[in-house]
Amino acid sequence: MTLSRRQTLAIIGGGVIAAAGGATAMVASRTPDVALAPWAKAGQYDDPRMRALSWAILAPNPHNMQPWQVDLSTDGEVWLYVDRTRLLPHTDPFNRQITIGLGCFLEVLRIAALEDGLAAEMMLFPEGSSDTGLDDRPVARIRFVPTQRPGDPLFAQIQARHTLKEPYDLTQPVSDAAMQALKSAVRYGAQFDYSLDPDHIAWLREVTHDALRVEVETDATYRESVDVMRIGAREVNANPDGIDFSGPMFEMLGATGVMTRASLLDQSSTVFKQGMAAVLENADTAMGHFWMMTQTNTRGDQIMLGCDWVRVHLAATAAGVDLQPLSQALQEYPEVRPYYDAVHGRLAPQGQTVQMLARVGYGPKMPPSPRWPIDAKVVNA
Repeated sequence: MTLSRRQTLAIIGGGVIAAAGGATAMVASRTPDVALAPWAKAGQYDDPRMRALSWAILAPNPHNMQPWQVDLSTDGEVWLYVDRTRLLPHTDPFNRQITIGLGCFLEVLRIAALEDGLAAEMMLFPEGSSDTGLDDRPVARIRFVPTQRPGDPLFAQIQARHTLKEPYDLTQPVSDAAMQALKSAVRYGAQFDYSLDPDHIAWLREVTHDALRVEVETDATYRESVDVMRIGAREVNANPDGIDFSGPMFEMLGATGVMTRASLLDQSSTVFKQGMAAVLENADTAMGHFWMMTQTNTRGDQIMLGCDWVRVHLAATAAGVDLQPLSQALQEYPEVRPYYDAVHGRLAPQGQTVQMLARVGYGPKMPPSPRWPIDAKVVNA
C-alpha cells in the first residue's frame, strides 16, 4: 500500500507518541479550549453591537490574522479599523487580501444584526483610503438602526462554516447543482465563475500546486507564515490567531522538539518535506474550482468581494460542499507573477481582477479555527 504524505507525517507523529511515556504522552490530550471558546460564546452579550460583533469575529480571513479592531465609543455605532500589526506585507503587499477579510467580517456583522431586527448601515472608508496599503483611517462606520427586513437564512451556517484544509475525496464529484447553489448566494456584484471540467481542473491543480510551492520556496513569504504558526494547544491558546497546529500528533511533535519553527524552516528536515507535500496534496485533490472577480480593483471592490465571498462560503456550508481558498497564484509579489499572469489570462480575459480562487470537494470534518474573543478587539468602549 502506498501512503500519502499526510499519512506518513501522521505515522511519524504516532511513532513519537508511542515512544513517549508518562507525562509526555499526556501532552497529546491537550486541546485549545480557550481559543475555540468564541465559537460557542457568539451572541451571548447584552449590547446588540457586541452580539453582532461576536458573530463577525468568526468570519474567514487571510492566515487567520483577525485584523479587525472596533471602536464602540459612539452609541449605536461601530467604527471598524484594521490592526496594522496583523498585515501580511510579503504575501499581501497591497493589503488586498486583508481588505477582503474585512469585507467578510462586515457581511457576517450585517447578517447577525438582522437577527436582532437591526440594519447595519455601512459607510466604507469615510475618511478615504489608499490603493497602496491600509492605514490608520477607519475602514467603515456602521450604524445600527431598527428594520423590518427579515433575517438572512445564511445566519444558521455561521457557526458551522469552516475552511477545510485537508485532501478531498477523489471518488466524490461535485455536482453542477451544488455549484449553482454557491453562485446564487452572490449579492453584491462579484462575478462568480466555476469549472467542473476535468481538463480545466487538471490545469488549475497544476497552477495552484506550483504557486503554493513558490510561496513556500520564497524565503520572505514562507517565513511570514512560519512566524505566525502556533504549535500545540498552549501556543494556540496564548495566541489564537495565525496558522494553528493542534491535535494529538502536533502536540507530541512540538513537545518532543521534532516540530519547531527551526525545523519548519529547514528544507532538509522531515517535518518540512512532509509538511510541504501535505500542502501540495490539498491542491492536487481539488474536485472543481470557482473564482470570484471584480471589474475594477478599488478598496470598495475588495470589501464587497469579501461580503460576497463569505456568503458563498456560508452557502457552501448549507449545501455540504467543502472549500479552501487557493490564493497564492493571485498574490502580487514578484516571484509568483508568472502564475498571476497565467490565471488572469485564462480566467479573466476581459481584464477583470481575480480576487479569490478556491477548490471544492468533500473531505473529513474538522474543528473550527481559533479566535480571539471580541472583547480583545475593542479599542474604545
